[in-house]
Amino acid sequence: MYIEQLYTGCLSEAAYYIESNGEAAIIDPLRETAPYIEKAKSRDASIKYIFETHFHADFVSGHVDLAKKTGAQIVYGPTAQTNYKIISTTDGDIFTVGKIKIKVLHTPGHTAESSCYLLFDENGKEYAVFSGDTLFIGDVGRPDLAIKSDLTQEDLAAMLFDSLRNKIMILPDGVLVYPAHGEGSACGKNISIEKSSTIGEQKKFNYALQNMSKKEFVKQVTNGIMQAPQYFAKNANINKNGYISIEEVMHSGANPMTAIQVEVSVNKGALILDTRKPAEFGTGFIKGALNIGIDGQFAVWAGTLIIDIKRQIILITDKGREGEAVLRLARVGYDNSIGYLEGGVEAWKNSGRPLGTINSVSALQLEELLKDKKLDVLDVRKPGEYSAEHLKGVPSCPLDFMNENIPALDKSKTYYLHCKSGYRSMIAGSMLAGSGYHIVNITDGFDALKNTSLPKVSEDVTV
Repeated sequence: MYIEQLYTGCLSEAAYYIESNGEAAIIDPLRETAPYIEKAKSRDASIKYIFETHFHADFVSGHVDLAKKTGAQIVYGPTAQTNYKIISTTDGDIFTVGKIKIKVLHTPGHTAESSCYLLFDENGKEYAVFSGDTLFIGDVGRPDLAIKSDLTQEDLAAMLFDSLRNKIMILPDGVLVYPAHGEGSACGKNISIEKSSTIGEQKKFNYALQNMSKKEFVKQVTNGIMQAPQYFAKNANINKNGYISIEEVMHSGANPMTAIQVEVSVNKGALILDTRKPAEFGTGFIKGALNIGIDGQFAVWAGTLIIDIKRQIILITDKGREGEAVLRLARVGYDNSIGYLEGGVEAWKNSGRPLGTINSVSALQLEELLKDKKLDVLDVRKPGEYSAEHLKGVPSCPLDFMNENIPALDKSKTYYLHCKSGYRSMIAGSMLAGSGYHIVNITDGFDALKNTSLPKVSEDVTV
């Protein structure tokens, strides 16, 4: 028996490769299929099943493409209905992979069809549970993401209480827990940095598995859930209904474009997405471009902030990273990249077209400026970060809700933006600059601001 967790940090997502006696199963694969096919080939195995724990909301699964390319069958938990062929299971169904068995545990709560998969080793011993978004390390799945459901989040949270106690907590303490997500995922509130655990450890330390009433559980699980990113429902529907192949997406997105071609496409409604580092973007960018650095949570922020998932996208990237950008957008369902500006912003500048700039200051420079005059500073971090500690008198304006926040701002003012380290504040700055606001980016963010003499406070904030 062989198990490998395939973790993708920018999405905080874990897929799994399981193999026994020349047969393999994949659990919750990402959009690109090559890694799974190549791994099976390198190990002289064939992929028999693709197990989906639920209709994922935060990424587009590779299940449809992988099934077409390998002949593997797609397996979902009870109640799942799709527009492509699947095995829709009954609770307790057992699948054989080589010399091991995998049992379906229907665990509704995160979504109605959510299921975990319990693996029995060659000796018939309960060895590991692939818990999807039902159970994370230190947390459980949020109960507000079901698509087209007449169930409230309180209804689903109550189901999750029963699922955990009747299906998961009764497993032996030594059973390994392999979740679908790790720290940073918006599918939970406070997921641990650990990538795996055991049932026994989770029963000791996971707040949701402690002794409490169902009423208290529902209260705890539903309290403090931040609004889901707008692309979540769209991704869940894509996973339910199917999609075009990743090869088609990659082919159309790898198209080099000239400055005039870019200009024509932008005039027709295309978006320029600049994936360079914040500092590089600030020194010169095509006016109206959205900056989301590819070395951060690129796909997550693209999905959160680009409202129209079908909008055509033109990329500005560092040389050689064009395909990476196209792929990472496709992972969250943004399949309409139509090309990239060949030669980047230098080509735009050399064509005689103007570039925009965003001024920057350091935390120490801001401290000095605030000694002489009042400035309009905005904190674009998440509400939880803001409530933990922020600069006194500085309002919260989370990047997560920037599209909604922009209309309330004053174009006669100059806004100084900060996040934790300068990445998110430049994203916000590019959005505001594109809407005609005057912006200054605080390059080193709150990591540096907290070490200045500027007064800080902690307080709750409601978004």
